[in-house]
Amino acid sequence: MTTTDATAATSAVLSVPAADPAVAAAHYAARLAFEADVSDVHADLAAGVRGVVVVDSRSDAAWAQGHLPGALHIPTARIAELAPTLVAPGTTVVTYCWGPGCNGATRAALAFARLGYSVKEMIGGFEYWVREGFAFESAKGTEQRPIDDLTAPRSGISCAC
Repeated sequence: MTTTDATAATSAVLSVPAADPAVAAAHYAARLAFEADVSDVHADLAAGVRGVVVVDSRSDAAWAQGHLPGALHIPTARIAELAPTLVAPGTTVVTYCWGPGCNGATRAALAFARLGYSVKEMIGGFEYWVREGFAFESAKGTEQRPIDDLTAPRSGISCAC
C-alpha cells in the first residue's frame, strides 16, 4: 500500500501500479501461448500426445550428457537444414536448452517459428527437468536424480498448479 504518511512504509511492489485486469489477462494468456513447463511436457510425453515434438537444441556433447527421453536432437544452427526432414508440418515444437540462464531454447524457437512451425519454449530447460526428478537419457543409459524440493514436491506428485 502506498501512502503519503512519512512514517509509513512505501511499497516497492506498488511503486509501479499493477496492470488493468484485462491487460493482465491478455499478457498471461500470451505467455502461456509461448511457454510450457517441464511438468506439462513430461505429462504429454508420458501420455503419448500426438502432434507435439520436443527438440533439444544443444550441442552433441550436451546431448550425450543428458536429454529428455523421446526428444529430437537438432542443434540450433542446423534447424533450418534438418527440421523440414525431421519434423512434420503442423506439429507443435517444444524447444529446450540447458536452463533458465540460457537463451538457446529461445533462439531455437525463433528458428522454428521462422520456418512456419507452431512452437513453445520449455521453461526451465534440461536443468529443471532433472531437478524435478524426471528420468533422462545419457551416454550411460537412463538416469534419474532425486527431486529438488525447491522445484517440486518431494512426493513426486505434480504440484498441480
